[in-house]
Amino acid sequence: MKPKLIASIERGEVLPTSFFNRPAAHVARGLLGKALMRKRGAIVMSSIVTETEAYEGPHDLASHSARGRTARTEVMFGPAGRFYVYRIYGLHWMLNVVTGDIDDAAAVLIRGVDHVSGPGRVAASLKIDRSLNDREAVPETGLWFEDLGPSLPTRRIKKTPRIGVDYAGPVWSAKKLRFVLQ
Repeated sequence: MKPKLIASIERGEVLPTSFFNRPAAHVARGLLGKALMRKRGAIVMSSIVTETEAYEGPHDLASHSARGRTARTEVMFGPAGRFYVYRIYGLHWMLNVVTGDIDDAAAVLIRGVDHVSGPGRVAASLKIDRSLNDREAVPETGLWFEDLGPSLPTRRIKKTPRIGVDYAGPVWSAKKLRFVLQ
């Protein structure tokens, strides 16, 4: 399903940097039900975030930052509210947003929006690529989040282990840091 054109839905408040300057798990849960906005030319699209995963920093063995500071992960060590966009398997772009304080190196992966499931499909449907890496999540960059209303009740959120992180070992692969809107 394609993202909705903004003319068909009500606009919300842009999420401020302070929203992202919190632990990754709190941001991951908090992004569920928020609108991921994408502007390309004169077209503005809105998609509701339905699935996220938290990566808690260098101590989290599933996080890219666990391997240290590299050219690829440098953005993760920067300020909250910036996008970390990378390519996986040379095929798919992955969209993350940096969380926490500078040097926390934590981020949240956007795994699903509306009826688009899978982080590669999300990025493809919204035309996300490396040009958005290290860009701030604000309307001026063409990609940002908006708050459409009150927080979701806990009963609407399912917590599970993250997908595809068996390499992180039995402790980190079992942590329930994946959040799904039901």
